[in-house]
Amino acid sequence: MEEGRRHPRSPDPPLAPDPVIEAYKKDVDRTLLRENLKLTPEERLHKLTQVMRSLGEVRAAAAASRR
Repeated sequence: MEEGRRHPRSPDPPLAPDPVIEAYKKDVDRTLLRENLKLTPEERLHKLTQVMRSLGEVRAAAAASRR
């Protein structure tokens, strides 16, 4: 391999922290992210479907209360 070229599978060097990302990270609850990542893709999809169904019910109730 030529000098200066990297093997395609070699890890990238660590990036310097981005101040904007660091500012947002302090407000993110990582425990929720970790719990969600423990789920299978199917379980995550099921959870999303339930949330969307509940949201539809809330929107319908709000619309009915305005009539």
